[in-house]
Amino acid sequence: METRNWYSIDVEETCRQLRTDPQQGLSSSEAGLRLKTHGPNELKKKPPRSLLSMFFSQLKDVLVIILLIAAIVSCVVGEWADATVILTIVILNAAIGVYQENRAEHALEALKELTKPSAKVLRDGTLVQLSTAELVPGDLVLLDAGDSVPADLRVLEAADLHANESALTGESLPVEKNPATIKDGQVALGDRKNMLFMGTTITSGRAKAVVVATGMQTELGRIAELLNTQDVEQTPLQQRLGQLGKAMGLGAALIVAIVFALGLWRGEDF
Repeated sequence: METRNWYSIDVEETCRQLRTDPQQGLSSSEAGLRLKTHGPNELKKKPPRSLLSMFFSQLKDVLVIILLIAAIVSCVVGEWADATVILTIVILNAAIGVYQENRAEHALEALKELTKPSAKVLRDGTLVQLSTAELVPGDLVLLDAGDSVPADLRVLEAADLHANESALTGESLPVEKNPATIKDGQVALGDRKNMLFMGTTITSGRAKAVVVATGMQTELGRIAELLNTQDVEQTPLQQRLGQLGKAMGLGAALIVAIVFALGLWRGEDF
């Protein structure tokens, strides 16, 4: 199912477009076909990087490279104390960088923990408990207070329904939900009162809702995709330190060249 503004489509038209019976749900055979088409209802992630790979990536900074060169030179001229101090600084810096990067790697795992392993679904007119990975667009899901929302859903029926959407919108208070169609054009995520989103939690009431998006097509999936593909931007301090490192590197190279040339001019040993 292509992405569309399901909140602006009424209940009957939503079920028609999703080709699902609002009372019986999907048949098991149709659900199986859709699972092959859409894939499992899971968040994907990049293969985790090894700690060793993270460690070596910390050694690419200009200032770190300068320090490593200084340590090598110190070893060559026999200044072992200086070399030890410099290498200790480099290793500690890299270890701190690995720790911070490793924490960022676990951000997607934290998102995946927001999803519940099972859901109550109507299949062939029968209420069954299924793994959330088996959900497909068009499935009818029943929710009660305390349940985690297993996919992005369009509310079909609701009774005193409230959901905690702080994981997505930052709104600390539960949001009231109802099946009424919204006809206001583009509506912000937090104002889609007839939608429920993967990773949020039902705080009160009960509902019947139809799955409109699964896996990486959900709003939570879009966040996961950003975590997977977007390069981590440097902070202004990191950018300035990078510029300082380049300036110091050029300055140090110039000073070394001048001192070396003056030494040769004065007749000192090469």
